[in-house]
Order: sequence, then structure tokens, then C-alpha cells
Amino acid sequence: MVKSETRVNLPWVEKYRPSSLDDLVSHDDIIKTIGKFIREDQVPHLLFYGPPGTGKTSTILACARQLYTPAQFSSMVLELNASDDRGIGIVRGQILTFASTRTIFKSGFKLIILDEADAMTMDAQNALRRIIEKYTENVRFCIICNYLSKIIPALQSRCTRFRFAPLAPEQILPRLNYVIDEEKVKVTDDGKQALLTLANGDMRKVLNVLQSTWLAYQNVTEDNVYTCVGHPLKNDIESIVKWLLNQDFQTAFKNIKELKGVKGLALNDIITEVHRYVHRIEFPLEIMLSLLNQLAEIEYRLVQGANENIQLTALIAAFHKAKEASPPETV
Repeated sequence: MVKSETRVNLPWVEKYRPSSLDDLVSHDDIIKTIGKFIREDQVPHLLFYGPPGTGKTSTILACARQLYTPAQFSSMVLELNASDDRGIGIVRGQILTFASTRTIFKSGFKLIILDEADAMTMDAQNALRRIIEKYTENVRFCIICNYLSKIIPALQSRCTRFRFAPLAPEQILPRLNYVIDEEKVKVTDDGKQALLTLANGDMRKVLNVLQSTWLAYQNVTEDNVYTCVGHPLKNDIESIVKWLLNQDFQTAFKNIKELKGVKGLALNDIITEVHRYVHRIEFPLEIMLSLLNQLAEIEYRLVQGANENIQLTALIAAFHKAKEASPPETV
């Protein structure tokens, strides 16, 4: 893929967005299937769903560029995303107008892309299903969402569904290396690994964190990546687990609270990393299961808006309970 010199000020996630189906790095089965639909001129209504940053919008935009010439694009494609109003008014107005008008002297169908469609109201989705049926000869819809359950069954049944799973690290790495080479970024191996760990299969997040870390530090290392996004460092987590296992209640509470304040850490992020670290401790199975269950309960309470100090005491108590129940040689 050739980098365009006229787009140098764009965020890297847009600058390196795939422009054709061949540039997409994953979901080979989906790409092949959609490519066959296009070649045989048998494109159905499409429903793409899955986590953010997995290539849903990039895939349909690449399809649109393959279906239409640059001159046709603006008149044949209507894209509505999260910044647009998607109430019943926009469905009966803009979408209905675009779907019901034919383009003179141009063969083929129009394409309507509804990004973040799980934010549409139920009334809007119900109005949309009639438009999909009525104007199928003239238009194809691509509905994109993160949560399939928020799309009404009537719309799901009218579309061919494709699930975009989180990307595996080996799928992200080639594109990450390509961007690093193009931008001449200094990156260490542990820096790349930190980017992949933080991303959890989200290509957009990888490139955004890479660019942010590079602009902030001019050198992408593990510590710089974690510091840039306010994520706990490995040695911080090691210290926290050591305090949880070896210090008395008051000392552990004081030390962890001080570290949170100095480094600006969220307890939720600490629990996520402690959960990964705790598997290395040789607790008996029953005690390990009980501890993980309590960590999950604390995390749930934090998501519900509970007080961090109270949940920190619950975290310390969970470890003290596990330590007391364990044989001395395992801790």
C-alpha cells in the first residue's frame, strides 16, 4: 500500500486505513465471501457485528471503493455514523429520500452504510425494515454494530450476518510493523508486546497508542506505552501483589493507595493486572477459585460505581483470606 504524501497530518489510524479488500489483514473467510458477492453482482443486505477496531467499517468502505468509481462514490454511497441523529426522523427523511431516488444513467444499486446502528431507537429500526424491503431493487444496506442483541430480529433476518472477531496478535503485527517502518518509529520488542497486550484485538487502539507514545516520548518501550495510557507497570503490579501477600492490612492499604495517587492508577486496571499475575502463585485450586471469584465481584462493583477505597479494602481482605487458608509453603 502506497502512503499518500498529501495526508501526512492525519492520525495514523486514518492514514493507514485499508483502501481495498486486499489490504485488509484478517477475517479471510469474510473477505473472500464478500469479494465473491461483488464479482457475481449478488450483494445482499449486510450486517457486520463485533468489538471495536476489528475492521467492520474498513471492510465496507473497501467494498464501496471496489463497487464505485471515485466520481460515483458521493452520489451512490450514504454513510451515517455515531455522530448523526439516527431517530425515526432521519430514517423517514434522509435514508428514505436517498433509497427512493434512482440515479439517471448509472446502473447498479446504491449503498447505505449505518455505522454504530445499535444506537438506533427501536422505532427507527422498525421504520428501517420496511424501507429495506421496499427499495431492495435500488439500494443495499450495510448495518454495522458492536452488539447484535441491540438490533431487532426483523432487521437481522433481512441481512446476511458476519461476525468480526477480535484480531489475533499475529494478525495485528504485520500492519503494526508496516506503520513502524513507514513512520520510522523507534520501538523495542517489549514495546510491541505491550501494544498488543493493551489492544486486546483492537487494531485502532494499537495504532492510536503507538502514535501517542511516539509523540510523547519519541521511543516506544514497554514502560513508555504503559505510562502513556496510565496503565500499571509490571514492577508496580509485582510490588502490589507482594504487599497484598506479605504486609499487614493497614500497611498494604497505605502503600497501594499511595502508589495509586502517585502514578494516577485506577483500581480496575490494577485488578486486571493482578488477575493475570495471580495465576503464577501456587495456591491450592479451591483457594485460587475463591480468590478469582472475589476479584470478579470487586471488579463488578467498581463497574457499577462503587467507592474505590472500600473495594481496595475488599481486595486486601480477599488476599489475606487466601493466605490464611493456604499451607505456609505455597505463599
